[in-house]
This record gives sequence, C-alpha cells and structure tokens, in this order.
Amino acid sequence: MPRTVWYPGHMAKGTRKLNELVSKLDVIIEVRDSRAPASTSSPLIKALAKVKPVIHVLSRKDLADPEKLSVWMDSLKHTYSADLRKREGLSAIKRAILRLKPSHREVRLAVVGIPNVGKSLLLNSLIGKANAGVGNIPGITKSVSWYRNEGMLIVDSPGILDPHAEEGAHLILSWLGCAKAEVVGGWENASLSLLAFLDAKGMSSILPVEHVDGEVPALTLERIGRKYGCLISGGRVNMELAGQKLIEAFSSGRLGRVCIELPGEERAIDFRNEAASIVE
Repeated sequence: MPRTVWYPGHMAKGTRKLNELVSKLDVIIEVRDSRAPASTSSPLIKALAKVKPVIHVLSRKDLADPEKLSVWMDSLKHTYSADLRKREGLSAIKRAILRLKPSHREVRLAVVGIPNVGKSLLLNSLIGKANAGVGNIPGITKSVSWYRNEGMLIVDSPGILDPHAEEGAHLILSWLGCAKAEVVGGWENASLSLLAFLDAKGMSSILPVEHVDGEVPALTLERIGRKYGCLISGGRVNMELAGQKLIEAFSSGRLGRVCIELPGEERAIDFRNEAASIVE
C-alpha cells in the first residue's frame, strides 16, 4: 500500500520558513478541527507555543458534538470555536488577536494548521477581500506575502505547516476530509478503519445501517454500500465506492455531530497505530 508519511521533505522546508518568521511575529493562530482537536493539531505547535503566544481556533463547530466540544474549550487555553463558513466566532477571534497589538504598530500574525481544517477560510476572513498586499517588511524574509487589515499585519505563507508525518496519522485525517484517501490505501481501507474505530468507541449508532457490536467492518461496509446503491454486475457491492460514500457522509456531518476524542484520552491517538494494521 502507499506510504502514510506525507512529504517529510516538504515539511522540513515549511519548518525552515517558519523559523525565519517566528521571531518577527506577535502571535500565531492555529486552526484545528473541532471533531478531533488533538489529531488535527499542527505538529510544531508545542515548540511554537514556547516562543510565541498561540491562539487556538476550533473550526467546524457546527459539525462537532456540542458537549464534547465544550470539554475541549475548557481544556485548551486561549481557544475559540468557530463556524468559519458562516463567519460565526470571527469577531471574538479578532478581539483576541488585537489584545496582543503593540502600541506602536500593527499586530503581526501567522495562521497555521494542517490542510483542510479551515485555515484558508480564516486567513481570507482576516485579510479581507479589498485589502491588497503590502511591500517587504524590513528584516523579514521576502519569500512570503503580507497583508494589512484592521490593525493586523497578516502573513500568507501556504504550507507553513504540513500534516503529521507519523505512521497511521492520516487514517484519522482521511475520515475528517483533511487527508486524501489515496494516502492510506483508498476509500475502502479508510472506511474499514473508520468502522472499526466507531465500533471500538461505541459510536456505531451514527451509521446509516443497523450495526451489531463487534461485527466485521467489511460486512457493515457491504450493507452500507447496498443502502447507498453502490452495486456492480451480479448484485455485488463496489466496496471502494461504498467507502467513499461513507467517508464523505461522515466528514460532511451528514451522519451527525461527532467528536472522536477528548482531552487526555489516548485511545484515539493510539488507535492510529492499530488502524494502520487494517490497511497493511
């Protein structure tokens, strides 16, 4: 199967670029997915938090279990939840940023996060559509673009942080739409690991078909495929298409509002290694 490690060389390049910038910044805004705040954290955020203030934004709060999201909000410091598509929570985020503004200039910030957690949505909202880029900032690398808006100087540096590179991490990210299914061996493999995870977590009630605890994931996926009409010649189920339909329904929130991990709960993190064996 394809390797689950995502471009470690590219991550190294992004790390070098970030190191050039970080000393010039006042604050770093990190975006995570509300449904899995631990698994969607930026891999360098702990190191960054030692040198600069970090504001965490938990995006897609409309797709997260409200009670579990509340637990995360109480656990993480300097954290705001948001539905960035509807711009809900944006005003509170801006106020938190501007509280760190030096008296003599704009507050300088970078938005970081793994792909597809809402980083671009937040960045574009902070930049504003009508704001053009500014010229080079003295003493700061010329390889990035800066934008000025409402007392903020915002760096636009795509790919400044890439996803986790450890083995198996992309399984969870693929369930949330943050990683491509090809990275973990395809839609069928991703969905089988999701089904095993939901069964282990006692969350199978969200599935679109009846589920028996401990059922082999392939049997559950086959029934889901029949429900979604993923049939091929001879009445067989196209398992790859069934897996795609299931992952898309889960990641979009059509199966309901979920949170797949809680603070201090290692099970979801440990499962990444267990789930990796499913697709090997």
